[in-house]
Formats: sequence, C-alpha cells, structure tokens
Amino acid sequence: MAGVCRSETRVVAMDFGVSDEMATMLAMIGEFMVREVIPLEGEMLHGDPALLAEGVHAAQAKVKQMGLWAPNHPVEFGGLGLSMVDHGLFAEAVGRSPLGMLVFGTQAPDAGNVEILHQYATDEQRERFLRPLVAGEIRSCFSMTEPETAGSNPVLIATTAVVDGEDYVINGQKWFTSSADGAAFAIVMAVTDPDAPPHQRTSMIIVPTDTPGFNLVRNVSVMGHVGTGHDSHAEVIYQSCRVPRTNLLGPEGGGFMIAQDRLGPGRIHHCMRWLGIANRAFEMMCSRANARVVDVDGGTLADRQVIQHWAAELDAEIRGARLQTLHAAWMIDRHGARAARNEISAIKFTVANTMLRAVDTAIQVHGALGVTDDTILSYWYRHERAARIYDGADEVHKTSLGRRILRSHAQL
Repeated sequence: MAGVCRSETRVVAMDFGVSDEMATMLAMIGEFMVREVIPLEGEMLHGDPALLAEGVHAAQAKVKQMGLWAPNHPVEFGGLGLSMVDHGLFAEAVGRSPLGMLVFGTQAPDAGNVEILHQYATDEQRERFLRPLVAGEIRSCFSMTEPETAGSNPVLIATTAVVDGEDYVINGQKWFTSSADGAAFAIVMAVTDPDAPPHQRTSMIIVPTDTPGFNLVRNVSVMGHVGTGHDSHAEVIYQSCRVPRTNLLGPEGGGFMIAQDRLGPGRIHHCMRWLGIANRAFEMMCSRANARVVDVDGGTLADRQVIQHWAAELDAEIRGARLQTLHAAWMIDRHGARAARNEISAIKFTVANTMLRAVDTAIQVHGALGVTDDTILSYWYRHERAARIYDGADEVHKTSLGRRILRSHAQL
C-alpha cells in the first residue's frame, strides 16, 4: 500500500508495503491464532481460570519455539525490534482474540513498561526488571490512575514519594492498576517535588510488589467481572511503602515526560489491536448474515437492504481507520511520537469508536445470540467499552487536537 503525505513541507510518498519476512510472520501468526489461540476463548468464557492459564502457557511455549515471542521488544533483550508500522500489523493480527497479546508476550501494561524501562532504566534495573519481563518470566503493572484525581490530567496526581535518607517513602491510593494481581513489580507515578512546576513534580519509581506497604486491596469489578491475574484491574494503597532511591526510573521530576513517551506509542498498539477486533467482528457479522434464514423462501439477513448498508458502511469505516492508523505509525517511525501527536490523537478516538460500532453491529445481526457468551462479541462489548476512556478519553483527545489545529491555522 502506498500513499502521499502532504502534512510536511514537501510531498512525501508513504509505502506501507510488507517485507517478505513480515508477510511470512503475519501468515504464521494468522494460522496460529486460528489453530491455537481462538479455541482457548471457550475456556476463557466458560471454564476454569486455572485450565485457561495452562492453555495460555502451552501456547506461549509454542510461540517461543516459533521464534515469534515478544517481536516488538528490543532485539538485545530477545525481541525482533519491529518498526512501528510492522508492530501495528502484528498487533492487528493478534488482536483478533482477547488472548492474542498475552500469548505472544506483548500484552499491556507489560509492553508499555518494557518501552520505558528500555529507554530510561539503569543497567542494574534492566537486568533485574526488564530482562525477565521481556522473557515472560514475570509480569508488571503501571500504577498511575487514582480514584480521587482526574486521570485525564496527570499533573493532578496526589500520591507522594518523600525522600528519607537513601529511600523513597510512598503514600497514596491508586486504582485501575491493571494486572497488579500476580505482578512482580509496579512502576508508580508519584509526586517527588510538590514545589516544582506542575509538569516536573512527579517521578516514576519501580516498586516490587512484595515490598511492605504495597497493599493490593481488591480487584475492581468491571461490568460484573472481577477478574484474576493479568485480566484484572486493582485498587492499590501505598502505605509508608519504602524503596531505595536507586529504584527511580529516569530523572527525578521526569514522570510526566516518561508517561507521555509511554502513552503515545501505546495508543498505536491499542488502535491496531482494536482493528483486529473490528475485522473479526465484521467477519462474524457477515457470516451470520449469510447463514441466518429469515423467511420461508430461504431468504437470509444478507438479502436485506439494511444489512447490506451496514456491511458497506462498516467496511469503508474500518478501511479508513486502518489507513489512518498506519499513517500515524509511519509518522512515528519517520519523525517520532511527539511529531505524530496529532495523528495519534485522531486515531485514538476514531478507531475506538469504529471498533465499538463493529462489535455493536455484529451483536445486532446475531440477535439474541449476540448478547450471550456463546460468542466472543458480548465479551468485547463489556471489556472494550473502556477504549473510549483509558489512555485519554475521546473528549480530551478531540479538545487537544482541535486546539492545535486551530492554532496552526491562526499562524497562516
């Protein structure tokens, strides 16, 4: 696929063509998803969490044997060092199942933590935390969101980390600390200098979860699902939680900067995963429409004009969202995440809504079956509604994008 970008001072050709190596990888992943991963969804929806964990572990072992484990992670730590465009294509392929990212070792929040550890960690921190994380030997969590402060504005964070000798003493309440249940360590965002300018008050600190004062209070129930292990969102209280100052990640006061470095590319990862969901939901919708007989003459839902319109509109919308996301990934590869912030903001709310519309339409075409757990659709309907909230609510992205667009035109 090729295109032309006029957002720069000169016209630049874009090429989204896939290398032979990447095409082979995507073909292997697609076949593996159908054969090994999607069949595990039945256990996820109806079975024993312990049996599901066994199935996931077995699938992970096969991925490692195939040489496809954690392909987006740094080469020196066992990954394949994919470009952002290639990683987007990978995420789309494995995003077709809720278990795909976990099976291939690229699940959130670990993927984002790997990125910032690789960029900001000391050599000792990399060996202790990053290497086993990439290898899949441990899991991690990212502890930023608080129940009493607006997640849309990280400068409002209230959790504190006070220097006491050679240690930080952390106090505060976090929630929606995804995957804290069973994680080996958390990366915590806390205020280290309340008198500094707002964007320089916070720091990132690595906290092993077995540290006294790290209290996992509960896994928060989301849409009726409490969850366990990786599939959970915890409330955590830091109560005089003491860690060495050597656990500081990056510079003191650099928490906001690191958060932006983490969240920007992470939004690309989410969007490509959402496109995987949208594509599979769309395929399920089309299959159901063709198979569902609705009159005595053998006519199917696919014969109905309204369904034909839904198929046409949704297909066009998914195609557009995909090209928009690939363009954002291309911009990151070419210029970095900061230069692509407009593109990232645009896809965040565009693709989230496209994915949710695809799931909702597929449910409508499936009728009563669509709202049961006999298909994966109701799972997505419950668990992916948060796509319009996390990593920046739709309204925040629209406001910031609109402001930048209007300012750029005021300068013309």
